[in-house]
Amino acid sequence: MSKAFVREAENEEEEDLSASSTDLPPNTPNYLTPRGHARLVAELDHLLRVERPKVVETVSWAASNGDRSENGDYIYGKRRLREIDRRLRFLTKRLEIAQVVDPTLQSGNDQIFFGAQVTVEEGDQTHVYTIIGRDETDPGCGHISWISPLARALLKQRTGDTVRFMSPAGARTLDIVDVQYFPLDPP
Repeated sequence: MSKAFVREAENEEEEDLSASSTDLPPNTPNYLTPRGHARLVAELDHLLRVERPKVVETVSWAASNGDRSENGDYIYGKRRLREIDRRLRFLTKRLEIAQVVDPTLQSGNDQIFFGAQVTVEEGDQTHVYTIIGRDETDPGCGHISWISPLARALLKQRTGDTVRFMSPAGARTLDIVDVQYFPLDPP
């Protein structure tokens, strides 16, 4: 098989990296909680010290077997190596611009800032949201990014305030019931 059929586009990596790095507003730090920062550092370390050496070993072994054009271990190993390297570059760039913010330093504050756990009422429903970094969001658990429309509407508000904002689903009105600052669960 000709290499023309197995080689991927060279600019594919650059497209993926540039697309993923545009999800933060320009010239802003990558705000993270201590837990989020530790998780990114652990992932970077695992990829560098465990995953990448295993894949390099597999690719090296597969390359020593001869014909590389039809060698599945070699082809898929090289692809996995590119994925790992792409993720390593992404994590390195994110950690370079990271600014760790400890939510517990705001303890006792009724104003909403990064790291706040906010209880809101919308009609007869109560929701709890925690405002955290872009790389640690989990909307299913109520962990929302500080750059999301909801978080932007809540930031700098206080307990008892009513917030109106446009969400992707339409206009929403929320009453802020409580604001607390807790350390997030360990990673």
